[in-house]
Amino acid sequence: MSESNDIPYTSPVMPNQVGPEHPIQFECKPGIGCWNACCNQIDITLTPYDVIRMRQRLGLSSRDFLLKYAVPFEFAKDSIAGLKFRTADDAPRCLFVSDAGCTIYTDRPTACRYYPVALLSMRKQGENFDTQHYAIVNEAHCLGHNEPKTQTIAEYRADQGVEDYDTLARGYHQLILKMRSAGPSIGKPSKRSLQLFFMACYDHDAFRAFINGEGFQRLYVVAPEEMDKLNTDDVELMLFGFRFLKQVMFGENTIAMREEERQAWVERKVAEQRLSEGKEAFSEEDYDPGVEPIEMI
Repeated sequence: MSESNDIPYTSPVMPNQVGPEHPIQFECKPGIGCWNACCNQIDITLTPYDVIRMRQRLGLSSRDFLLKYAVPFEFAKDSIAGLKFRTADDAPRCLFVSDAGCTIYTDRPTACRYYPVALLSMRKQGENFDTQHYAIVNEAHCLGHNEPKTQTIAEYRADQGVEDYDTLARGYHQLILKMRSAGPSIGKPSKRSLQLFFMACYDHDAFRAFINGEGFQRLYVVAPEEMDKLNTDDVELMLFGFRFLKQVMFGENTIAMREEERQAWVERKVAEQRLSEGKEAFSEEDYDPGVEPIEMI
């Protein structure tokens, strides 16, 4: 189970934090008495890389995956959105569980790979970096803790293949932590920022169309070879999206801008604001993965 300290989390995690060399006694395997029990009672938060892996496995567009298998939620009131894994209509049961186990096992989400370990990403006040710790989830229904197999958390992570998942989700968790730690210093995020966060993190097909749009291309400088990667590689596009969000939401200089166009854009928006007579200069249309990406530049 992979969680940041910003993600709603209700499972009974033991309060003590442990390191990667901490031993755990646990094994989940076919034939165990609680087989599939955890899959019939899920509350899973998805990372952007989880979305990519699963929708590629299923052969779905990002729009179709979001509509069929995800449920958005707010990390805090009027804040950025996360994604929950959609469950069955009649119970909190995973849509991909069968009697034999997980039908998408090799592309299962990060949280499923980590269980019964929780990954905790935290940033102390006044620090500009985050640290990672672990905790153990011990739920009454889980009999895996009674199995004799023992290994360290580091060994368990390697066995479950979470290293790449953690590496590719780090930028995402950093954005969440920055939003929480920045707080009042950046003010309430605009609706545009929230829409852009959702699109860049989860609706990758829409984000790809967005960065190929005239507005983005006029304002930002992206080398042709990099654009080729962004147009063919979903993971590269996701990582670029994290960089872009750091720039538009937190003012970090992560992507080169055309200075003349940037200045003209700022002047145009100021003029529009003055003419708006108290109305917002930007459209307040809700972002919907089922429609074309909104022009935000």
